[in-house]
Amino acid sequence: MIDLTADELAARLKAGNIRLIDVRTDAEVAEGMIPGAEHIALDRFDPARLDLSDGREVVLYCRSGRRSAMAGELLAGVTGKPVEHLAGGITAWEEAGQPLAPR
Repeated sequence: MIDLTADELAARLKAGNIRLIDVRTDAEVAEGMIPGAEHIALDRFDPARLDLSDGREVVLYCRSGRRSAMAGELLAGVTGKPVEHLAGGITAWEEAGQPLAPR
């Protein structure tokens, strides 16, 4: 698992070519999410069914980093490659002053 800081993720989003996946619950996502993210709750996250054919690197996040690390381990088991996630989750994102988008 590769940890990204909020600032690193913001720069990666600005540069493009990443697929940002929010693995929080529906209720958590209803409170806002990182702009550009797609939502696949951890209980529905099936890395074997993810279409990765566009070549974008996947970056995962949750509230604090625990669930995204779990999802990352699952994804790494399928792809055989390290997976990146937002260290500290959306909490760290907000603490860094980064914006949220409504769901």
